[in-house]
Amino acid sequence: QVQLVESGGGLVQAGDSLRLSCEASGRTFSRYTMAWFRQAPGKERAFVSRVNWNTGNTYYADSVKGRFTMARDSAKNTVVLQMNSLKPEDTAVYYCAARYMAVPTSTEAYNSWGQGTQVTVSS
Repeated sequence: QVQLVESGGGLVQAGDSLRLSCEASGRTFSRYTMAWFRQAPGKERAFVSRVNWNTGNTYYADSVKGRFTMARDSAKNTVVLQMNSLKPEDTAVYYCAARYMAVPTSTEAYNSWGQGTQVTVSS
């Protein structure tokens, strides 16, 4: 059973940086895709970024491209999301997700989720 635990959320000002972490356990993740999603109040959960655990290849939503960087640390079984130049519209609960043997961007395609971590960006 895959377990995902996010950490690193908080309250920051616009323009600041924040680093989220997701510790993964319960499986060997070499054939997994790990992703970050976010859900703002009153909105649907939306794709942010993903990484292929085996290759390290990443893909980002247009809204975060150039500001966010996702990476995996195989030795620590952890994925991180470095968020720079944060904007108030980045305010959301951020979720880590995992999917075996696929490289999707849709929420429905991921079957393992963390509990989420709140990111709030003030203007």
